[in-house]
Amino acid sequence: MALINEDDLEWSELDDGDMKLRRKQLGEAAGGDQLGCSLYELPAGESSWPYHYHTANEEAIYVLAGRGTLRLAGETYSLNEQDYVALPADATGGHKIINDSDGSLRYLAFSTMNEPEVTVYPDSNKLGVFVGSPPGGRGERAVHGYYAIDDDIDYWESE
Repeated sequence: MALINEDDLEWSELDDGDMKLRRKQLGEAAGGDQLGCSLYELPAGESSWPYHYHTANEEAIYVLAGRGTLRLAGETYSLNEQDYVALPADATGGHKIINDSDGSLRYLAFSTMNEPEVTVYPDSNKLGVFVGSPPGGRGERAVHGYYAIDDDIDYWESE
């Protein structure tokens, strides 16, 4: 394990057209194995990852600066400085962060780093599978992909 200072880390920028944010992976930089922590900066008018929940990893959010809206388990809540929310590894932890303010929203996101992991995206009726490295991890994955939930097939098909 290593002591790090946030100022010594470069921002990574994620901009895929549907989401724009900046991230510093603090847990990884400090050599964390079972607990991840990232600092996020979400610009005004942007949203984080699509609404989802994890089935193997508990997460938590702590707001450092700014304000926004948290969609949590289908409800919406105001999100303000010094707010903390625990996100269980089931549908009750379904979440999305929206910066509907005029300024930046900075928050810490903590996560256990268990794998294999399945994430569920209720709005788009899909799931994500992560084997070999959990979401947020940078290790090589043996299996990784996103699949429509309705694509369920019989166990014996094509055997």
